Amino acid sequence: MTLDSFRHKVEFVATPLAKTMVVLHLTPNASTVLALVAAAAAGIFFCCGRVLPAVVLVVVSAFFDAIDGAVARLTGTAGPTGDYLDHVFDRYADIFIITGILAWGMRAWSCPVPAWIVGVFALTGVLMSSYLGTQAQAVGLKRNYGGLLGRADRLILLIIFGAAEAVLPSLQLFGLSALGWLLVVFGVLGHVTAVQRFANGWWELHL
Repeated sequence: MTLDSFRHKVEFVATPLAKTMVVLHLTPNASTVLALVAAAAAGIFFCCGRVLPAVVLVVVSAFFDAIDGAVARLTGTAGPTGDYLDHVFDRYADIFIITGILAWGMRAWSCPVPAWIVGVFALTGVLMSSYLGTQAQAVGLKRNYGGLLGRADRLILLIIFGAAEAVLPSLQLFGLSALGWLLVVFGVLGHVTAVQRFANGWWELHL
């Protein structure tokens, strides 16, 4: 069960924020774009080893990513175009952030396993789990938010591990800092989630 499954339970928070954005004339697509811009900036700061501002930008990105759908519903503009844009930009946001962490890790980590392997492991896990979640729709099933690690979970973990690294930047375990271990978690749980979603879709298709 991922945090994505509880989206409807936090609408009491998202809706007032979305109403404020509507008053400010922020469109759903503009919110989606701002989420990507903040994620790209976070990736640059991670790459430069500026963890604290990077984490703040991740929070900003998560905010805009969380309310674009609510704004669309309030303004009556929800539709496949916005949904399509949101998912494409979400994947680019994942790439920017993970690549930024990897670029920093290649200079800062001293683990026996090369940093690029850790980064590729994390990136493929995240992208495959996301792909399997939406691919279900392509074959006529409902979008699959199941599995151990959803996007909301990744953002929360990113904020927690990022804050830990900002507070204890020199702390490493087996040559990996907090953000390095975050990529390990993303890789393991991302691939497990991909397998879970694949198995669930395969089972539904053969009912």
